[in-house]
Amino acid sequence: MSTELRAAPGAASTRPSRAARLTAAVLALVLAALASALGTAGRAAADGDSPAQRIVDGLRKSPVYVDPSYEQAFPTDQQRRLVKKIKASGLPVRVVVVPFISGDAWDGDPEKMVDVVRYRLGEGSDKEAVYMTLSRTEGFLNGYEFPRNGKHQAFWGVAAVGHQEDMKGKSLYAKFTRALEIVKSGNGDKAYEKATKDLQRDRPSSGGDGAGSGAGGLSPVLLTVVIAAAAAVLLAAVLGYRTVRTHRARTSARAPFTSPRSVFATARKTRVRDLRKRAQRELLAYNEELLAHEPSEDGADGDLLQLSLDAYAAAGKVLDEARDIPDLAGVLALIHEGRGALRRSEPSASASALPLCFFHPLHGPAAKRVSWRPLGRRESLDVAACADCAAAVAARRAPEVLTQAHGDVRQAQGDVRIPYFEVPPESSLWAATGYGSLTEDTLTERVLRGDFTRTSRRP
Repeated sequence: MSTELRAAPGAASTRPSRAARLTAAVLALVLAALASALGTAGRAAADGDSPAQRIVDGLRKSPVYVDPSYEQAFPTDQQRRLVKKIKASGLPVRVVVVPFISGDAWDGDPEKMVDVVRYRLGEGSDKEAVYMTLSRTEGFLNGYEFPRNGKHQAFWGVAAVGHQEDMKGKSLYAKFTRALEIVKSGNGDKAYEKATKDLQRDRPSSGGDGAGSGAGGLSPVLLTVVIAAAAAVLLAAVLGYRTVRTHRARTSARAPFTSPRSVFATARKTRVRDLRKRAQRELLAYNEELLAHEPSEDGADGDLLQLSLDAYAAAGKVLDEARDIPDLAGVLALIHEGRGALRRSEPSASASALPLCFFHPLHGPAAKRVSWRPLGRRESLDVAACADCAAAVAARRAPEVLTQAHGDVRQAQGDVRIPYFEVPPESSLWAATGYGSLTEDTLTERVLRGDFTRTSRRP
């Protein structure tokens, strides 16, 4: 099938219309996508932004919105009490309690939900507001302040609540109330440092000047007994440590990356089929963005537009061959890469965007790059991380990571899963690239040259 297109009005007559060639390529790709995703598109249009609209409608009536699935955990009377506290504080605080699941309307990203809601509320970048939400990690809360880095120190202040000992196991009402108190005080940074000081300080040394004086009054016989007992205890401790270490080494050398409970909850609720539908919707939406884009007349954006087209083709290829969540996350990473190229082709484009979160790409786009040293290694890696994972690394906590079963581990240990980046790079394009964090060339380039086809073969 061939398609003949005329040059766009105003285009340079000396070229056979690069814009026309790009448009023809987009149309060919779109026709193929529409054939496989038409049904999905209809459902996506029907669903639309209804989750966001429900939240927006609720926030226009009250600063507290609670999804029906959380009404038992956060009863109406407690919601009313929190509303009164927020109004009494005089702060522009909004509390949104909704579940976050990978593949949902926000792809499981609280920050994306907040951005969508603020946009629909018509809040500009200078509009002062503090949003509090649940975190992806069970038992924790997230805080977002606008303008960014504002006076309330909400980001770290709200995060501190999940680390405070007296908040363990408390109700959502109690936790959001505490978060409101911290935000009102404006010392969120100090509150977080205090709540996490046990995680940050070095292990205290034992002994001291007083240790020797205590033994001075013991009789030689008693002192010998004490020394012998201490030696026995020390020997038992050493043997016990070696036994535990050997057992852990045999069962799982990757214990520091054991996923939090929220990951298991997400895994139960999210299926490959659901994420595949999400990827199809994203790919179709990206088609529309490509069609709506107007190439420059001088062709200066040609390379970026070609990358955006290639990214679409690469994403479609991976989607066709994807068999698990890491592969489908790769589809989203390729779409993100293509969209980044498309935006950089615009006249007012800013600097290159960061890739998706290295630790868990379903967290969404990274917020910053961090220096992360894997346990047991001397060298550090410079990786892109979302706000939550960056905070976890800074606090010396294990970030939430995307896991997968692989090869011998899957066969020998059944349902045991490992972090995706610990899969040998020759067996996984995603492990080799960290979804864009570990390589200078693009994911698109690697997929189109066949790297995904080679690594996607079953071991």
